[in-house]
Amino acid sequence: MTASTLLLILPLGLLLDHLLGEPRRWHPLVGFGHLANAMERSLRRGAPGGAVDNRLRGSLAWLLLVLPLPLFGIWLLAVLPWPLALAGHALLLWFALGGRSLADHVGAVATPLAAGKFDDARRALGWMVSRETASLDAGEIARAAVETTLENGNDAVFGALFWAALLGGPGALAFRLANTLDAMWGYKDQRRIYFGWCAARADDVLGLIPARLTALTYALLGRCGNALSCWRKQASAWSSPNAGPVMAAGAGALGVSLGGAAVYHGRVEQRPLLGRGPAPDAKDIGRALALVRRGSLLWAALGLLLGAWGALHA
Repeated sequence: MTASTLLLILPLGLLLDHLLGEPRRWHPLVGFGHLANAMERSLRRGAPGGAVDNRLRGSLAWLLLVLPLPLFGIWLLAVLPWPLALAGHALLLWFALGGRSLADHVGAVATPLAAGKFDDARRALGWMVSRETASLDAGEIARAAVETTLENGNDAVFGALFWAALLGGPGALAFRLANTLDAMWGYKDQRRIYFGWCAARADDVLGLIPARLTALTYALLGRCGNALSCWRKQASAWSSPNAGPVMAAGAGALGVSLGGAAVYHGRVEQRPLLGRGPAPDAKDIGRALALVRRGSLLWAALGLLLGAWGALHA
């Protein structure tokens, strides 16, 4: 398969994600999470333990968990006939995508919020974010939902599409596994500040280009000038090098303001302002999700056009 033909897996993977979503039962990532927890218990020494020792141990755990399956996938798909290989790449991309799951979770927040059922909205939001949600008012619920929608647009959709376009299904799989480990280990608490160092840094590196392409996608499909201005002026103030551009450009594209205070593990964190405009409300959650969906269609169309052109000229 040529590199351009491989781009055909983008629309195929997105179509499978739209039709099937993520597995409801026996999700492989659940087993992966159990394996990651077991490996952490086996390899980590102390909390936080030695800085060098636990960083090395965490790096070894990351390599053992992330690399074997994608490398096996690269070998297997290389020896299959191209129709089967194309199907295999598309299936791996489907596994790595979480667009429909994101829409389901976001809808579970937006619908009760619009109906004034704040307890239901807080409960559903708590399944998506790490901040405390029990005391959030309607505006804070909307703000948190918009923020996580924009950020997960990168993590659950565009990051996987980028690595699929570059390395096929195995690349998307590696990105999803690395992103999962970052969600599990990439915290600066006592337990994981050293052991999770590699997981956090690897996710930053793997997401560096996709995050900026996501930010550009949001800008092109929204209030472009506002989005680019917010990206340029505000992104660097955000703690995450990849979430900053994504959320600043997304907020600017929507014409809303994000950031501000949020409570994590009992501690209030004052986060920089992102975007420009009024605070978001319930309808802006749907607008954020629509921005991600339009971006997915744009990437699918580009994959289809470039992939078809490559297939015709192979």
